[in-house]
Amino acid sequence: MSGTDRRGPVTGPAILRTALRRNAGAMAWGTLLMGLYQAGETAFPIALGLIVEHALQERGLASLGWSIAALAVIVTTVSLSWRFGMRILQKANTTEAHRWRVRVADCGLQPVARDTDLKSGEVLTIATEDADQTADIIEVVPLLISSLVAVLITAVALGIASLWLGLLVIAGTIAILTILSVLSRRIGEGTREQQARVARAGAKVADLITGLRPLHGFGGNHAAFLSYRKVSTEAKDQAVTVARASGAYAGAALALNAILAAAVTLAAGWLALGGRISIGQLVMAVGLAQFIIEPLKLFSEMPKYVMVARASAERMALVLAAPPVMTPGTLRPSPGGDLEVDSVRYGSLREVKFHVPAGEFTAIAAYRAREAADLAAILAVNVPPGAYEGVVRVGGRELKDLSVEAVREHLLVNPYDAEIFAGTLRTNIDPEGTGHLVAEAVEASMLTDVVALHRDGLDHGVRDRGANLSGGQRQRLSLARALAADPGILVLHDPTTAVDAVTEQLIARNLAELRRGRTLIVITSSPALLDAADRVLVLDGGVVTAEDTHRNLLATDETYRQAVAR
Repeated sequence: MSGTDRRGPVTGPAILRTALRRNAGAMAWGTLLMGLYQAGETAFPIALGLIVEHALQERGLASLGWSIAALAVIVTTVSLSWRFGMRILQKANTTEAHRWRVRVADCGLQPVARDTDLKSGEVLTIATEDADQTADIIEVVPLLISSLVAVLITAVALGIASLWLGLLVIAGTIAILTILSVLSRRIGEGTREQQARVARAGAKVADLITGLRPLHGFGGNHAAFLSYRKVSTEAKDQAVTVARASGAYAGAALALNAILAAAVTLAAGWLALGGRISIGQLVMAVGLAQFIIEPLKLFSEMPKYVMVARASAERMALVLAAPPVMTPGTLRPSPGGDLEVDSVRYGSLREVKFHVPAGEFTAIAAYRAREAADLAAILAVNVPPGAYEGVVRVGGRELKDLSVEAVREHLLVNPYDAEIFAGTLRTNIDPEGTGHLVAEAVEASMLTDVVALHRDGLDHGVRDRGANLSGGQRQRLSLARALAADPGILVLHDPTTAVDAVTEQLIARNLAELRRGRTLIVITSSPALLDAADRVLVLDGGVVTAEDTHRNLLATDETYRQAVAR
């Protein structure tokens, strides 16, 4: 289930068109200013030629003064147009990249995942590198047009001096772009593959960081290292391949541009020797031949940037176009807080059926960890209702008919491995700063000793993933966050596996007291929690095989006694 379905472009070309359309104003101003910059740059050698031509004829100080003033105007125009043109374009580029980052992140953070087959590390790479490279199209198009302006002005100026020089520039430019367009396709294909491999390496890093402690526990460090080295080597090799292609492209562009400039210079010299152009026109032609290398280089690199932007846009489309794994409903649960699981079959669950009335503290003793995990995944809506048989009802309504907002308001499943975020103890317990049970949650989860240890109390800093906290402290912090949320139905999955027996006893008593009158379900094998519950359901072999109080089950069920007694 997801919130409002955000409509928009779902293909790479459509993403690029959207970026261009909503930045049309900034690009128009940027193109105008950058075109003025290129025109000023082109005007400089033209002005020099005219000055030489005029000086040879008049030889006066007044003429020299006017010439210097004209050059000053050209230089000022070049400086200001570049400054403000690039400021406009880079602001639009940065803003557009931010928009796409937010949109990709929004898709990745939806309560119900999208069917992308991408890991979190890959989505992160798409939301950063690919968003930036896609937004580069905002600068590429104005720079492409302004470079074309420079080439056309050069061709016209040389064409006025000699038609053959103008035709040489036009023909040479067309030949250069034709050759380089072939190379740019190879770069685009290589870049797409490189980005995919970098994303896979990023996903592997994210997985390794998440599982670092378990890896240390069973000695899997070396195997994990070899696995990461393999994917990172593949990304490196592909990056080298793309770098080689880019180097060949840049070298070819520079060589072809230099050949064209040399051809224009030699042709102008030959025409001047033959008396078909003047000395001033020769100076202009030589100056333009040197100048044209830069806009031609910029102009010839544009196809490469366009291909890279398109490859990145197509990778973003993998996330944006992916459908949600389930279709959300629109209803809300009826008042109350009852939960019903009716004949659910999924994974290790065979025919699970039970009902928890509103306000009851129910414990579920699952003999197998896989069964507990599958049940928690279904209640957390990590498994779409269409992926399992049977029905889950919250407040009398089927889960598939409820909106995601309604589910999150009424039902919270806190996993045993809940994430701890960089920030403070307070921001981890009450992220939005609106909770009214923070103090009670801290006390109930027995987090008071952690708070008391630090001068800053609840404002004590917490590192990413709770790196500066012990396992028990992280678990209690996660439990405090769940309690402070105060949902109508709270499901806790093994909330005390990392705490000592005395603390566990106190937490069990506190949970029963704090959640009195509110529905609480704890999936656990902890005797303390089982004893504090109003009722215990035994989950064995994928079905509920017994239900009673903890003490009655201890007295009458030998299997239960062996499974939970410590």
